[in-house]
Amino acid sequence: MSRKILIIEDDKFLRELMVRKLVNDGYEAIEATNGEEGVRTAKAEKPDLILLDLILPGIDGFESLTRIRKDQETANIPVIILSNLGQKEDIEKGLKLGATDYLIKAHFAPGEIAEKIASILK
Repeated sequence: MSRKILIIEDDKFLRELMVRKLVNDGYEAIEATNGEEGVRTAKAEKPDLILLDLILPGIDGFESLTRIRKDQETANIPVIILSNLGQKEDIEKGLKLGATDYLIKAHFAPGEIAEKIASILK
């Protein structure tokens, strides 16, 4: 059974790039384009891992993460924040809110992100 990854990302190009990479690596990829949809989809689909952008329409990634962590059904799903916000405060806030890891988009290629996912899921 393939592991299910939820990608919460409003950038269509980046989201599709990640979906292609994950599907090629044998994962099932599901998508959400904003925070509200991401939180709902996490609850409905119970993915094995969530990739979460911080800058999202509606509720931002921090608020999405807070809601995911507060809900017992989704509280234990690993969440990797994938963001262009690279400030130390943002990273610390993300980790304090319960992110499993924090990757800065500009520093990671899709292949490296997929490796990170594989290491968290094993």
